[in-house]
Order: sequence, then C-alpha cells, then structure tokens
Amino acid sequence: MAVEIIMPKLGVDMQEGEIIEWKKQEGDTVNEGDILLEINSDKTNMEIEAEDAGVLLKILRHEGDLVPVTEVIGYIGAEGETIASSEKATEIPAPHSADAAPTVAPKEAVERPAVEVPATAAPQGDDAHVRATPAARKAAREMGLSLGQVPGSGPKGRVHLGDVENFKNAQPKASPLARKMAADAGIDLASVKGSGFRGKVMKEDILALTEAAKPAQAPAAKSAVAEKPKADLPEGVEIIKMSAMRKAISKGMTNSYLTAPSFTLNYDIDMTEMMALRKKLIDPIMEKTGLKVSFTDLIGMAVVKTLMKPEHRYMNASLINDAQEIELHKFVNIGIAVGLDDGLIVPVVHNADKMTLAEFVVASKDVIKKTQAGKLKAAEMSGSTFSITNLGMFGTKTFNPIINQPNSAILGVGATIPTPTVVDGEIVARPIMAMCLTIDHRIVDGMNGAKFMVDLKNLMENPFGLLI
Repeated sequence: MAVEIIMPKLGVDMQEGEIIEWKKQEGDTVNEGDILLEINSDKTNMEIEAEDAGVLLKILRHEGDLVPVTEVIGYIGAEGETIASSEKATEIPAPHSADAAPTVAPKEAVERPAVEVPATAAPQGDDAHVRATPAARKAAREMGLSLGQVPGSGPKGRVHLGDVENFKNAQPKASPLARKMAADAGIDLASVKGSGFRGKVMKEDILALTEAAKPAQAPAAKSAVAEKPKADLPEGVEIIKMSAMRKAISKGMTNSYLTAPSFTLNYDIDMTEMMALRKKLIDPIMEKTGLKVSFTDLIGMAVVKTLMKPEHRYMNASLINDAQEIELHKFVNIGIAVGLDDGLIVPVVHNADKMTLAEFVVASKDVIKKTQAGKLKAAEMSGSTFSITNLGMFGTKTFNPIINQPNSAILGVGATIPTPTVVDGEIVARPIMAMCLTIDHRIVDGMNGAKFMVDLKNLMENPFGLLI
C-alpha cells in the first residue's frame, strides 16, 4: 500500500514549509534514508529523508509551493502500484481557487482494491469541449493547465500529450493554481514577475494583478483614503517584508525575554593557560581530525564538564508543563549560536558529555558547516539543554545574551583583551576574556549560578582538566 509523504513539522511554531526542490522525481526508485526533497522551514533549508523504500509514485505539491505542516505532498509505494482515488483526495486544493471543490472519495474506494482514476474522467469547465487525448487531459490536469490554451497538432486541432508538454515547457515557471488563475483572468504569465523560488509565479502574484485591475469599490466618503498612494514614504526610506527566519527569531526572543525573569552574571577569565593548551593541541587534533581546534571548542568542553557535576544539574534543565515541573537532563546537548547574514540559528551537538575533545571538534564543526550551508536536519537544531553564543571575534567585551528557550541558561563569550593584572604582587598584562551567564531565575538562583561560574572559571584557568 502506498505510503504518504507529508510536510514535516520541524518545530513547535512551524505552521508551513516551502518546497524548494524535489531531489527525486515520479518513477524514481527510493531507498530508506534517501534525500527526497529540500524544504524551507521557519529558519533554514532542510533536506527531508525517505522513511520508506519503494518508488516515488506521485508528487502532489511542487517547487515554490507553501504547504501547511502534516499535509500530504506525495506517495511512495511498490513499482507499478497505482494511487486510489481516496488517496488522491488527500490533496487539498489551494485556497482562493474559484472552482476548487472538496473531493470526496467514494465508499467503494475503501472497500475495493485501489483502481487508478481514468484520465478521461469528468472533464470540467471549458476543457470539456476541447478535443484532446486522454493522456493530454491527464497531463493538463496535473500541470494545472487549461486545455483551451494549448494549440493542438492533431486532426481538427485535437490536443495530444506532446502538445501539452511543449506548451508547459514554453511557459514561465508557475504554481498550478497561479497558472489556472492567470488563464481565467486572461493574464499572460510571461508578463508576471514571480515572487516564488527562482522567480516562480505564485497565486499571490496573480491576485495582486487582478486586484490592481479592479475599479475602486470604496464609498465616496472614503475615496480619498482609498486613492492615497500606498508607498508615501520620505526620501531614503524603504519598507521590506520580514523574512520567515527573522519572524521566527523575533517570536522566540520576545517570548524568552517576556517569559523568563532573567539576570546576567559577568566574570573575567584569565586565558593564559587555555591559550597555551590550545597551542599544544592544534597539531595533534589536526593530525587526528583534519580540523583546527578553536577556543569555542575548548570552552564548549569546559561547559560540558562543569554541567555534568551533580551540584549544577539545574543549569542543565528545562521548565515543562506550563512551568510547573523541572526536567533535569543527565546528558548535555550543547547549542552553539551561529550568525548568518539574514539571521541566527542554534545548531546542537548532541550527547557532548560522551565525547572526547577531538570528537567534539568534529561534531561542532560539522553542525556549524551545515548551518552555514543551509543543510541542517531537524534533529540537529533541536533538543539543546544549554547554549553558548560567542561575540568575542567582533571585539565585544560584555553583553546580556537572551536565553534560548527552553534552556535554563546561556553563556555569552566576549573578547579576549590584554589587561593589566596583579600576579604575585606585580602588575603584568594578561589575556582576559569576559564571560556572561544569563540565567532563568525561575529555575536557578543567583548563588547557584555564581557557583557554576566559579567552577567553570577554575577549569578554564586550569584547562588540563579537560584532558582527564
């Protein structure tokens, strides 16, 4: 029996995803774990893997389509298997379609073996009067084309499959709904600037044109307001839409800031010994992993070791059930904030407490690289128990990082600056790094946060403990 492919829900707040590209096409063999398609969620592009093996029987939603989560977008099944009309009925007509009507599967479709719906079944509208082969009708229906638009090459202008395919290839990229809406409104798609992926024309583009062409319907008393130009802005001002990633960041940070009563502890860390250790580790780690150990790697391992102490278990915790219970974690999943040109993503190194330093270097570099390339999987950006954000490379001395919910704390890393320091009664220049710990006061009190920072400071200033 065919298995549904659905638009996955990759986060609590995700409501829809945009299909960027299908990596497999109808008829292709699919193995479990193969990459089926690439989608854009609230924050990043993600590759979706096949959960079953078989043949990609049907693609219901295409590149550029915005699809609500959990909606069926395709089917995988056995070679030669057909999709029953009851299964095809799960394809939800896009909103705003003038003649989209709910499709109800007949009762017999459930009780009898699946039978493919004939391509010639029930042509509707103007297409019913167009001479066309069954294959041409089926192709036009799947492509969202009106047969009345397609020049036929057969006797008496009969439309063949090749005519439909040639017409489709000659047309600008457009979603099936946008193509139908354009045909109904008499709009030439070639004249429409698409707002979808790679310039694909979407229903919103057609709606904008049709709305602009409508005569003003506002009452006379409001005509002055209705006729006022939309963009009445001062010179040098531009209004742009907030991206999906920016919206997700805005919502998450606002929720964290307004929900968690937080406070920040600031500490100075003498990096003399840590810098010396890193210098000694660069070559061995490079030889073993092919990667260069960074200060973020060393700080991450120091945080992991400190969090694993029983007395600091609340630093590695989350509030659950409407903040009525505390979830304590006996493992550490470290989130590492990665800044992108258009936003911020926090990929996660899972089970960091089980890793050696070399393993942590490999794992952290892997998720950071995937983040920068937009190739993170859903599991690689969820499940953190503690987060780190580093602005030191930009010269930032101190800052108040906002907690990455549902974590109970986040560690901010500032710049390392040569600073006059008293050592054994003498003033010497030492490399001092600022660390800023923001804590959710609902879970952790100031004294316990300070104890955590004291232990972390001691480990970083005596870093050979990282190797034990």
